[in-house]
Parts: sequence; C-alpha cells; structure tokens
Amino acid sequence: MDYEDIKLIKSMSPQKLAFFGDAVFELMMRKRIIFEKTGHIGELNILKNKNVCCKAQSDFFDDIKDILTNEEINIYKRGRNAHVNNTPKKASRVEYHRATGIEALFGYLYLTGDKERLAELIQKVKI
Repeated sequence: MDYEDIKLIKSMSPQKLAFFGDAVFELMMRKRIIFEKTGHIGELNILKNKNVCCKAQSDFFDDIKDILTNEEINIYKRGRNAHVNNTPKKASRVEYHRATGIEALFGYLYLTGDKERLAELIQKVKI
C-alpha cells in the first residue's frame, strides 16, 4: 500500500469506514464462531446475531479501549461522532454511535492492511 492509498483512507468519511467495517466485523465474528463453537447453523446464527449488533459492539468498546493506540482512538471517535439520521429500534442513540465507532475502526484497520491488529482485537470479543 503506498502513501496515496493511506492518505485516501485517512481522509475517507467515517460513514464509509463504518459501512465497510460493519462487514469486516461480521465476517471476522463469523470466522471466530465457526472455528471456536459447535452446534447447528441456527445456534451459530443466534450467537452471531448476539455479537454483531449495536449493543454488543458498543459494549465491545469497553473491552478494548485501554489497548487502543491514539490513532485507533481517533478513528473510533470520528466514527462515533459521525452524523446519522436515524438509529435502529433495538439500540439507543449512544449504543448506535459507539457501534459506528467500532465499525469505522474495523474498516480503517482492514483497508490499511493491518490484519494482525484486527485479529488481536476480535479475540477480545467475549462470545
């Protein structure tokens, strides 16, 4: 990845980072579940839904906030503070914003190629 790519990613809107990061977070969670848990697909899907939602992602921030770098916190805050027009019915506004921050962070780390850091963070999710 060259300097121009990094520059583009760093200037990307937090909404775009979160849009992409939502998929990254879910994919990584699904991977953890299939490797670490047993059960039929319906049970695994319930577990995935429990961990890939606004409330769980919001709570996840509390589990990782002390190990985030300054740059990661800045990306998280950009996502958390992004303007949104609506929130899901099952989440509070605070939970939704915090989850958006997590998604922005995951999108950023993936796009910048820091797969090792993503793997480290996703292991902190309590499933």
